Amino acid sequence: MNADITTPRREKLAMAMEANQLAIVFAKMEQEGIEKYTQDNHFLYLTGLYLPDAVFCLLKTKDKTFEYLFIQRGIPEKEVWDGKKMTKEEARQLSGIQSVSYLDEFYAALSGVCPMVKSIWSNIGSPALNRPLSYAMYMLQPIRNIYSNIDIENLNNIIRPIRSVKSDWEIEQMQKAIDFTGLGITEVMKQAKAGMMEYELEAILYYQMQKNGVQNWGFAPIVASGVNATTLHYKLNNCQVGTDDIVLMDVGASYSNYSADITRCFPVSGKFSPRQKQVYEEVLAIQKAVIGLIKPGIGLAFLNEKTVELMQAALIRLGLIENKEDYKRYYMHSIGHHLGMDTHDLGARDSVLETGNVITVEPGIYIPEESLGIRIEDDVLVTESGNINLSIGIPKEINEIEQIRQAALL
Repeated sequence: MNADITTPRREKLAMAMEANQLAIVFAKMEQEGIEKYTQDNHFLYLTGLYLPDAVFCLLKTKDKTFEYLFIQRGIPEKEVWDGKKMTKEEARQLSGIQSVSYLDEFYAALSGVCPMVKSIWSNIGSPALNRPLSYAMYMLQPIRNIYSNIDIENLNNIIRPIRSVKSDWEIEQMQKAIDFTGLGITEVMKQAKAGMMEYELEAILYYQMQKNGVQNWGFAPIVASGVNATTLHYKLNNCQVGTDDIVLMDVGASYSNYSADITRCFPVSGKFSPRQKQVYEEVLAIQKAVIGLIKPGIGLAFLNEKTVELMQAALIRLGLIENKEDYKRYYMHSIGHHLGMDTHDLGARDSVLETGNVITVEPGIYIPEESLGIRIEDDVLVTESGNINLSIGIPKEINEIEQIRQAALL
């Protein structure tokens, strides 16, 4: 990510802002100890910088826009421990932001700007009365105290339309994240054996991804065997895999801070039982039907409605329900969500799809009394003419999966 990529993004944000508005975007705080640093995605999206404790400001007046970046000052005594800080010139070259100052000058600069500002967009998160203030809200508290007339609004609301439409470069990063996730999933299918622990399968997958330069998960991985697969957000990954289990993996690599989100299931025995195959085929048929509907102008609400119709019929065929209204006993989530830098990326659940959106399609059937959970998830790009399944190369047909598993068990 460089200035050629981030500068047009800042220009789009400026175009969406009104005169006398100010965007203040905070990087994440420096993390204590030896934890890996992860950046705030809004800050990274607009600057391309992995700097901790930095601040980006975009001021729009009636006639012009002004960009400011505030970074940490290098202190030699601390740099012995933590390494050299980025210089002003390095920050300028990487981000394309020409006005770079030190963080200890931030409030002085802000004092000169606030009298002309009517509202501020910032990455304040979702404030709640029963939780501490976010870092951004804490940093903006002096403004709230002195300039009570200035409205402070969530940056999500103005940047959502910009971030939800992916550029070619972003799609390339997401494709890499998906492909590396697929390599990991396939490797788990090849190496899994009854008696292994779920976390061993997770380790196989992560090692395969790291070999390809992936440093982080996009989200906490789900590796669930047997009845654990009926818990939607199962994250313990600490149970032993049984011979007759289906293993469900809902996982995603993060590449250049862009997340994949893929779910695949496979039989530990090497072959789906008749019942497992019956349920799997229903889920796969629903997924293919929904993917076939995706194109610009289609609403996520419509895709959800269609999924429910298909799911109701499938659950009746499977003998799980008699009345359509009971479908939520075995299918209780939506068909998908927007995907990007955040796994649940900016993009409303009721949005109308447009070219450049990437969404997940993930129907599932969960039957606790049968210790059976099946979910199949792909990442789909909306194109001018319809869609492209970015994860089509990751095995999901029954014959593909059984061939991999049976070869692995020889």
